[in-house]
Amino acid sequence: MDETVLLTGAKGSVGTAIREGLADEYDWRYLFHNPPPFDPDHPYLVGDVTDEELIAEACADVGAVVHLAGDPRRDAPWDSVLENNIHGTKLLYDAAVDAGVSRFVFASSNHAVGHFEAERKPDLYQPDDDFRLDGTELPRPGNYYGISKAAGETTGRYYHDEYGIDVCNIRIGNLTRGHPPVDYERGQAMWLSYRDCAHLHDCALRADYDYEIVYGISDNDRKYYSLERAKEALGYQPRDNSAEWDGEERSS
Repeated sequence: MDETVLLTGAKGSVGTAIREGLADEYDWRYLFHNPPPFDPDHPYLVGDVTDEELIAEACADVGAVVHLAGDPRRDAPWDSVLENNIHGTKLLYDAAVDAGVSRFVFASSNHAVGHFEAERKPDLYQPDDDFRLDGTELPRPGNYYGISKAAGETTGRYYHDEYGIDVCNIRIGNLTRGHPPVDYERGQAMWLSYRDCAHLHDCALRADYDYEIVYGISDNDRKYYSLERAKEALGYQPRDNSAEWDGEERSS
């Protein structure tokens, strides 16, 4: 993509993985919630996605949006997710459509389907369990944050059908730098490495699709999220696997 790509929530962990892994791949424009404690390598704006004038400026002359901004707390209260996650995402879609943006990549979450685990854990965290979620299932949020992510996916469905914008929703797992979570089977099952995170978002910006829901994890032996749709629709080729680590040390 030759046009500018807007990255909201650029300071968070997913934003950091993208900034570090894809710094030279795109003409980025960053949106930070607060002034960054470093000197960004691309132009940036500071403020909230609920600020309509700001996001109109952020979307001007942009070809694609990677939307990560919002309240990331899994125990975030309803008022916050309603304003920052649900309403903010709707406003950003409005600004993107008004600006003629052709592609919108939305950071959904494993919390949008959190209650699928309730009757199956801990068995589904094991390498020999064959249960998989593949993105065709209806959401089963595990908290208010998960509700907001499911709402964001549905919002994208509407804006795709109504305005023709390409939409990719990535249900992001457990992103950690360096190594998978230690002594935490659930975290290992949904681990997403920094380089796989950057690669997945690169694929979402380059691939040819209409509306997609995919899972964002590495190719872990322990997994209950299918990667088949991400591979088929986006060309995702994950390189990491939580099984290759013994605590903080790579074992294979």
